[in-house]
Amino acid sequence: PSKVNLYASTFSDKDALGDCIERYNSALPEDDQITYTDYVALLMRSVTTIINAISYVLIAFVSISLVVSSIMIGIITYISVLERTKEIGILRAVGASKRDVSRVFNAETLIIGLGAGLIGIGVTLLLIVPINAILLHYTGIEGLKAALPWQGAVILVAISVLLTTISGLIPSRVAAKKDPVVALRTE
Repeated sequence: PSKVNLYASTFSDKDALGDCIERYNSALPEDDQITYTDYVALLMRSVTTIINAISYVLIAFVSISLVVSSIMIGIITYISVLERTKEIGILRAVGASKRDVSRVFNAETLIIGLGAGLIGIGVTLLLIVPINAILLHYTGIEGLKAALPWQGAVILVAISVLLTTISGLIPSRVAAKKDPVVALRTE
C-alpha cells in the first residue's frame, strides 16, 4: 500500500502513535521510513501563527496610541504651565526653588497617570463581566473567560504613571525656568 490513514481517538493516543512511528523510523534507512503527517498539529500551528500575527498588529496599534497619548499629556501639561504662569511667579517669589516648581508639575503628571491607570483598570474589570457572559453565551465553554491578573494590573498602572511622568518632564522644566519677575507681571 502507498497510503494508510490512522485515526486516534484521543490526543494521548495520537502522541503514542507518533512516538511509535518515530521509533520504527529510527531503525530504517531514509528511503524505507514511514512519512507521518499530523494534520491536527499542522492546523494548530497555522492557528497559532495567525493569532501571533494578530497580536503583533494589536501591539503596534497600542504602541501608537501610547505615543500619541503621551504627546497629548505633554501638551496639556505645557498648557497648564502657560495658564499658571502667575502661580509659578508667586511660588518663586515666596522662596520656592526651580526644583520645587518642577516637582509641582511632575507630581501633577504623576497623579494624572495614576488616576488614568486606575480608571483604566476599573473599566477593564467592569467590562470583563459582560465579556465573559457573551463568551459563555456564544461558545458554551465554561473555562473560556477573560481575566485580568493582579500582576498585569499593577504593571499597567506602573506603565501609565511612567509614561505620564516622562511626558511631563519637559513642561515641568519650562515652568522651572520661568523668571519670577516676568511671571508675576503676566495676567
